[in-house]
Amino acid sequence: MLLSHVSKNVQRHPFHLVDPSPWPFIASLCAFSCTISGVLYMHAYINGSYLLFVSFVFLLLVMFVWWRDVVRESTLEGHHTGIVQRGLRYGVILFIVSEILFFFAFFWAFFHSSLAPTIEIGTIWPPKGIAVLDPWEIPFLNTLILLLSGCTVTWSHHAIVSNLRMQAITSLFLTIILAIIFTMFQAYEYNMADFRLSDGIYGSTFYMATGFHGFHVLIGTISLGICFVRLINYQLTQEHHFGFESSAWYWHFVDVVWLFLFVSIYWWGGS
Repeated sequence: MLLSHVSKNVQRHPFHLVDPSPWPFIASLCAFSCTISGVLYMHAYINGSYLLFVSFVFLLLVMFVWWRDVVRESTLEGHHTGIVQRGLRYGVILFIVSEILFFFAFFWAFFHSSLAPTIEIGTIWPPKGIAVLDPWEIPFLNTLILLLSGCTVTWSHHAIVSNLRMQAITSLFLTIILAIIFTMFQAYEYNMADFRLSDGIYGSTFYMATGFHGFHVLIGTISLGICFVRLINYQLTQEHHFGFESSAWYWHFVDVVWLFLFVSIYWWGGS
């Protein structure tokens, strides 16, 4: 009877049956709270910025514990078999496709307004009174920084595959540093700009597109930071490093989106 009971608990397939988790539900609540508090902040409601900060902190905490569980399932419990990793790859690809459609909406709004400016904005683009940013100053510098970060993250990926541990750590560290520098330059650019989100259609499309890209850079930086810690702790191996691979894919997506932003919004749309 005991042997029969044990045999029924033995998993005879390579798929991972995920245990019940509270994190998806809590993460959805935090994301909803970030959305509502973000709207309150943009409309200058009292304590809107405080609510946005608290909601975002809770969202980061949920991300931490959720990723912690996934790392445990992969590294310690061995649930991420070859078939499971293939499914995760499909999931990441679909996620990146959904993000492409997400940015497509912002580009659509920008070109809809810029290609045929309405009489309300003077039938010219950029609208009169908007002092646009010089694309060949900070935007071009940030373009070079992101392209260089794409090279270093690729270097790190090849170093992991080739089992060159020190090269992988060094190149991934350089990628994170470049990402932080990019974010700092973008924050400086926002602070020096003469127009704001509320300054008509140009301000709305500019800050929504570049701001959400900056948010994606922040998420990608956090993800690469987690991979850096895992790499130091010998959790990413030559054969088992999908966590890093998905982060690298996401980072290349961020690079490509920025190239479109630079050409369309900074260069073409600001001339």
